Amino acid sequence: MRTRSLLALVAAVAALSLPAVGPAYADDSAVLTTGGTGGTPVAVGDVLTAPLAAGTSATLYSSATGTSGVSCTSSTFTATVTDNPAAPGTATESVSAHTFDSSSCTSNVTGVLGVTSITVDNLPYTTTVTSDGTLTVTPASGSTIQTTVKLRTLLGSVTCVYQAPSLNGTTDNADNSITFTNQQFTKTSGSSLCFSNGYFTAKYAPVSDSGATVYVN
Repeated sequence: MRTRSLLALVAAVAALSLPAVGPAYADDSAVLTTGGTGGTPVAVGDVLTAPLAAGTSATLYSSATGTSGVSCTSSTFTATVTDNPAAPGTATESVSAHTFDSSSCTSNVTGVLGVTSITVDNLPYTTTVTSDGTLTVTPASGSTIQTTVKLRTLLGSVTCVYQAPSLNGTTDNADNSITFTNQQFTKTSGSSLCFSNGYFTAKYAPVSDSGATVYVN
């Protein structure tokens, strides 16, 4: 009897010592922090920036599985934090700039000699980041996410305009990154040299706040 009681006590203590299953959040941790998960909350009004991850390219291809289109090795986004509640929750940001260095861009579309510029229009956009790592970019009410691509072609300058209702991405604390994969844009104007659909893929890392890497909790 004593042996059974002792075993029951040991089992109870062991059960209390096991870690809880599921995500763990530090007391008063915000959705966005610096210094690590559960670290210092990112302040509302702070400006976050991120370049393309080293060794990667941002691409706008004519199909989700193809490799024909435009590719850039230099791109940066800038966003201001507008809300950063306690985790778990949803932080919001205002994207004020999303730039592509045209000198780093190339195109393998037949008849296209080069890329003059890529401009992201209709800014600012609203970005939400949830504790599970989901990121969503949406335009202002009544607007669209729009990108204008200007190409140098055998027939002269060509302007291609692409639009999307929203963009979906994922964040990863392993490298403080944001990844977009095959986000579909539809051509709204441009010549036949502009492919009818554009699929945007890019990985931005690290996301930083004045040089400090940003984590999602």
